[in-house]
Amino acid sequence: MEEIKQQLREIRAWLGPVGNVQITDGEVSLRNEGEVITLIGYAREIGLVPMLMTHGETFRRKPGLLERLMVEGGLSEISVHIDTTQRGRRDHYATARTEPELDPLRAEFAEMIREARRKTGRPLTAASTVTVTRGNLEGVSGIVRFFLTHADAFKMVSFQPLAEVGRTNPELRGVDPDELWERIAEGAGDPDIRRGEGWLGHPACTRFVQGVAVNRAKDRGPRLVPIFRRDQPDEMGALNEYFDRAGGLSFRLDTTSQALRRLAGFAMRHGMFALTRLLPQLIKLCWRAGTLRANYFSIVSHHFMSAAEIATPLGQERLNACAFQVPINGEMKSMCAVNALGLREEFYRAGKPALVEV
Repeated sequence: MEEIKQQLREIRAWLGPVGNVQITDGEVSLRNEGEVITLIGYAREIGLVPMLMTHGETFRRKPGLLERLMVEGGLSEISVHIDTTQRGRRDHYATARTEPELDPLRAEFAEMIREARRKTGRPLTAASTVTVTRGNLEGVSGIVRFFLTHADAFKMVSFQPLAEVGRTNPELRGVDPDELWERIAEGAGDPDIRRGEGWLGHPACTRFVQGVAVNRAKDRGPRLVPIFRRDQPDEMGALNEYFDRAGGLSFRLDTTSQALRRLAGFAMRHGMFALTRLLPQLIKLCWRAGTLRANYFSIVSHHFMSAAEIATPLGQERLNACAFQVPINGEMKSMCAVNALGLREEFYRAGKPALVEV
């Protein structure tokens, strides 16, 4: 436990306040419940926002566990991995061969998240991760449509094309990023969805589109309306000015009173900017969406590298810009290096207990 806490302290020093940390590696929910509560609470105590990464099976088998982590540990973010490549499920979902066969499972988790919020009266932000291979690429569009339909429960879906790092089924193959985003665009109802694209670290590493999920009966299906578009100078100008003024602003660890004080401080310093620059963009977004009834949603793709890719000049450039890192022996290491260059195996051979990722 102390070694894991040390990892958390190293991540806190690297990220600063209110940084994102993923409690992951193996299935964390199989640890002693008291330990998981302690780790989540400790991460929050030192100023990190912990997200528990899970396949979710333990929560299905132990009703009430999710609520306990929320109330006793302060868990406020969770990510559930669901796709046909996954191992470890014990019921009929273990034999699913197509992604639509798993939609009832996704719906079960969506209701579990809603119920946990109702029972505890506490917020819980939920995401889902999906490994993408040549075999399930066709199902990506349907997955996007599912999560847009359930955007009241889930706020993000993250697609992760398979990378050849020696720990996966050798018969599986990854997909090209552009192929993936063609399927995402189809599911999002917008062939030009990437006009709203941003990225973390290197542009070839983590791509995302933040938007609002719109579900209206007269439409043919759910769609994602990007919050900003790169072909709109006024939107990009307002966004860049916001980052210059308040890029580090966060309410995610605040109590209600702390959030109100922080919001009042923002209004005092930047009230005119909010009225003259942000409000018009909000009105424009509502007009574009065609409704005031919409939920925030983000679609992400994270592209890990193989050892061969890392060895290229582009691979080294990506490593140097990496925003997704893990502390190993006192140093922050790129997750691509951990996955593909044997650092994970070295870590375990040394008898270390777990990896905690940024």
